[in-house]
Amino acid sequence: MKLLVVDDSSAIRKIIKAVAEMLQMETEEAQDGIEALEKLSKSYESIDLVLLDWNMPEMSGYDVLVEMKNSDKYKDIPVMMVTTESQKISIVSAIRAGADNYLTKPFTVDELQTKITECLGSVW
Repeated sequence: MKLLVVDDSSAIRKIIKAVAEMLQMETEEAQDGIEALEKLSKSYESIDLVLLDWNMPEMSGYDVLVEMKNSDKYKDIPVMMVTTESQKISIVSAIRAGADNYLTKPFTVDELQTKITECLGSVW
């Protein structure tokens, strides 16, 4: 199993990577939406789940989500938003755009593990 972790905070990427390792998963990292789409274009077939921050420079996680769900290549890859965006309208917008799950920061290790396994469902 492989996660693509997209967040402009290296600390958050490090935390998510540590949780992924606990779950015996590999991670690939991107620090913004543009880098995320570049990494997806090269290795989308090996990515099982994308964890996206909303607020990032260059291209927001929401814009990445919309682009992924409008792409024949990427639309079936599950996406979980992991963000400080906690307003109900943001959560509803992300779910309507195709996010499979939503986790607000700060989060606990247990919450992150649960949400990851929920997103992967029967694949896990």
